[in-house]
Amino acid sequence: MTDEPEIIARKTGQVGRITLNRPKALNALTHGMCLAMIEAMEAWQDDDSVKAVVVDGAGEKGFCAGGDILQLHNSGKAGDDRAWLFWRDEYRLNTLIHHYPKPYVALIDGITMGGGVGVSVHGSHRVAGDRTMFAMPETGIGFHPDVGGAYFLPRLAGEIGTWMGLTGARLKAPDCIAAGLATHYCPSGQTDALIAALETADLSDEDALEVLLEEFSGDPGDSELAHTRGLIDAAFAGDRVEDIVARIEGAGDSWSAKQAQIIAGKSPTALKLTLACLRKGGDLSFEDVMRQDLRVSSWCLTGTDFYEGVRAVIIDKDHAPKWSPATVAEVDDAAIEKAFAPLDSDHEMTFLGE
Repeated sequence: MTDEPEIIARKTGQVGRITLNRPKALNALTHGMCLAMIEAMEAWQDDDSVKAVVVDGAGEKGFCAGGDILQLHNSGKAGDDRAWLFWRDEYRLNTLIHHYPKPYVALIDGITMGGGVGVSVHGSHRVAGDRTMFAMPETGIGFHPDVGGAYFLPRLAGEIGTWMGLTGARLKAPDCIAAGLATHYCPSGQTDALIAALETADLSDEDALEVLLEEFSGDPGDSELAHTRGLIDAAFAGDRVEDIVARIEGAGDSWSAKQAQIIAGKSPTALKLTLACLRKGGDLSFEDVMRQDLRVSSWCLTGTDFYEGVRAVIIDKDHAPKWSPATVAEVDDAAIEKAFAPLDSDHEMTFLGE
C-alpha cells in the first residue's frame, strides 16, 4: 500500500487544484509540499487552459496549521541546512503566490497559521469559512511571523498587524473579513459546492470568478474588531515593546488586561524581534521582506528561545517555557539588530533572474 501524497495537484476544468493532504497533521507544510506546489504553479502559469488556481486543505479542521516546526528544531540542533533549505523554498513559494499572474483562490476554512498564512494571504482571493481560525502565533515559540508576515501585517489598518504579530491573536471569519485578511466568506456547508462550481465554471471572463464567489457568500457575522480597534491602535503603536506593555498594563480595561496576560507568556526576545521585523517590513518590497525573513529565521536557530518554545509546545507539551532573557527589559537591542545582518553568499535569499 502506497502512502498518500502530501499534496494532490490536478487540473479540473479551467482550474488548477491543489489540496494540502496531511489532515492528521492539520496539513502542516513540509519541504516536499513547498516544492510540489512550486512545480505545479509554475506549470500552470504558462498553461492557457488554466484560468485560476484553487487551494484547499484535506479534512475539516485545518487549511494549513503551519510548517514542520519539529524538523526545523531538529535541523538547528544538528547544525545542518535542512531548515535553511525549507525556508528558502517556502519563501520562494510565498513570492510566487504574491506575484502570480492568475487568480489564486485559497479556501481558508479551518486552522490557518504560520506557513498556512504564507500559502493563502499573498494570493488574490482568500475565502474564509465558519471554521476559519487565522493566526500568526510565532512569538509563543520564540520565533517571528515569517512567510511574509513583515510584509502583510504592517499593511493592515492601524496597528491590527502589530497586535496580531505580538500576541498571536486568533481571528475568526468576521475579523478576517474586517481586517482585509480574507477577501470573501463562504459558509462551511457550502465549501464543497463552491469548489464544484469553480471546477465547472467558465472562467474565461475576468468577472466570472468574482461573480461566482459572491454567489456563495453570505453574512459572516459581526467582527469584534469593531469594538477593539481603538484599543488596538492606541496600545500597539510605537517602536518599543516596553511602551506597548506599559500601556496595556496601565489601561485598566478587561481587554487590555487580557492582552497583557497573553504577552507575558511570549518570548521576550521574540517580541522585540517581531516588532523590529514589522517596523522594517513596512517600508520593504516583498522580495526584501523574504530576504529579511530568511536572515531572521536563520538567526533564531543560533539562540535558545526557539528550541525552548518548541520543547514546551510540541515536544514536552508542558506549555511552560523558560525564556532567556526572562523579561523584555533584559533583551539587548543590539543583539536583536544582529538578526538582520546579511547571510553569507551561499545562504542569502535569491530569486529567479537574479
